[in-house]
Formats: sequence, structure tokens, C-alpha cells
Amino acid sequence: MKNSLQKFNSFQDLNSFLKKERDDIHLRNDGRNYDEIRSLMITRNYLRAAEGSVLIEEGNNRIVCSATIEDKVPLFLRGSNQGWITAEYAMIPRATSTRNVRESIKGRIGGRTHEIQRLIGRALRSVMNMDLIGERTVLIDCDVIQADGGTRTLAINGSFIALVDALWNYVDRGLLQSGNLLKDYLAAVSVGVVNGKDLLDLNFEEDSMAQVDMNVVMTGKGQFVEIQGTAEGDPFSQETLNRLLALAQKGIKDIIAIQKKVLLERGLP
Repeated sequence: MKNSLQKFNSFQDLNSFLKKERDDIHLRNDGRNYDEIRSLMITRNYLRAAEGSVLIEEGNNRIVCSATIEDKVPLFLRGSNQGWITAEYAMIPRATSTRNVRESIKGRIGGRTHEIQRLIGRALRSVMNMDLIGERTVLIDCDVIQADGGTRTLAINGSFIALVDALWNYVDRGLLQSGNLLKDYLAAVSVGVVNGKDLLDLNFEEDSMAQVDMNVVMTGKGQFVEIQGTAEGDPFSQETLNRLLALAQKGIKDIIAIQKKVLLERGLP
């Protein structure tokens, strides 16, 4: 470290110095490089009763994702021989630094929650052959028990594993034919511009300071499922967009490699 013998008059001076040193070597507040995802761990079969479930941990994020299969579909799909996948998302009250009132107590679901639930469902449906599921509904539940930025993208990553496990449990029981149920792998990640730097997989502190904030959902073949991008201040350029998408693609490739390793445990390619 430069100037290692430098004297500091206060902890604030020391913290400022350490931040500058960290910035000089391009490390972030959690020690990662700009193009690194947070440490990712997926524990399958986390809930005993669910057809498919995981605890997915990423940095300080913790989410329990479960998949329940019901032998019915919404009214608009009856008689179509098509399946359906839908999702619910919630945070427990102390998932964050201050307690949040449960939405069930408020008596209504907020706009952010609706948006995330619809995103998860759309993303999962995009990589499943819904006609091979038959007239069944897969209900995905995502419960955030600790949040540190990027929970919607992490919920997609965990839900994908829970969904695959649930469907293949039905295959194992002879209730479904495996065939081509799964069209491709699926993963999501956040990217953004923070203090003028492009960053992959933003934590809460980085997300709260981002000049550009983006969530990207992609398949294993590199196709886009969804791109949600916002300029938090000044507009951003096409060049910035292209850089962020390339960074997201790198992160999603890393996440899918971990998903594949996890699903190899049950013999899936």
C-alpha cells in the first residue's frame, strides 16, 4: 500500500485514504473487480415438502425459492393443453436494515412487487415448452430473507433451479415425459455505471449510487429475454448500453456455469 507510514488524524481520514487506495486498484466496496459476480451458492431441496426448492445465496443476499405444481391452469388456458408458470415474491420484514411492514398486513401488493412477480414468470416461461407440461400450473414462491441489492435477478436464478427440480420430480414419478421440457438455461444479473465505472452485479450500496442501473435476463445460448435499463440522471449513450450488455453477458455466463454444476447432481445436462 502506498504511503503505508502516513499518519491519520481520525477514522474518517483513514477510511477516505483506504477508499482511494481501493479505487486506485479498481476494487469495489466488497473487494470484487468490476466484472465479478458476488460469491454464489445454491442449496437444492431446501424445503422438505415442496416439489422443488432452493436456498440461493449471493454475497449478503439470501432467498428461498420454491416450486409447487398444481393440476389446473387459469381459466384462459383451459382446454388448451398448455401449462402455466406464475410467481410470487416477497421480503420478510427484516430482510433489510429497517423493518418493512408485510404487504399482506397493508392489504395490497405494491407496484414493485407486481413488476418483479411478472418478470420472474415471463422469464421462466421463455425457456420452457409449456405444451409439454400439460394443463398444470407451476407456482413459484420467492421469499427474500436477507437483501443486499439485485434480489429480483437472484430470484430468477434460484427459481430456475427450483422449477427444473419440480418438473423433473414429476418426470421421476412418471407424471411427465422429460422430452424437451427445458429449451435452455436461464439467468439474470444487474449491471450499472457507478461513479463513472461500469460494474457487474451491483450490491445495495452500489445500486443506490448508480448513474445507470440495468437488469438483464438471458438464456444459455446468449439470447435476451428482458432488458430493464434506467438513467438515474443524465441520459446514457448507445456505447454505454453496449458495454453494459457485454458485461451482463459475461456475468450470466458465469452464473449459468454454476447452475449447470448444481443440476448435474440430478443428472441434467
